[in-house]
Amino acid sequence: MNNTIEAREKLSADFRLVMDDIDALMSATTNKAEGEVTALRARIHDRLDSAKQRVADAQHDAFKQAKLAADATNDYVRTHPWQAAGAGAAIGLAIGVLIGRR
Repeated sequence: MNNTIEAREKLSADFRLVMDDIDALMSATTNKAEGEVTALRARIHDRLDSAKQRVADAQHDAFKQAKLAADATNDYVRTHPWQAAGAGAAIGLAIGVLIGRR
């Protein structure tokens, strides 16, 4: 699960860098654009802003869901400590058996 979170964070960071590069490229060509190109730049800029907002929203939702899952797990472990210990032991045993077969 930690690898998944790290991969999402890296993807999000890479996507933000690409968007920043596109934004910089658009800014660099501002004075050279006319007519249809100006309209195209405006559409690209709007889409870029929208994409940035969607990435930020998705990242916020992912962190919110992870926090809720962590809180729920913490609550369960605090109210059912022996069941949690038993489940942990069972998972550890299963992992040990799988590793032992290699």
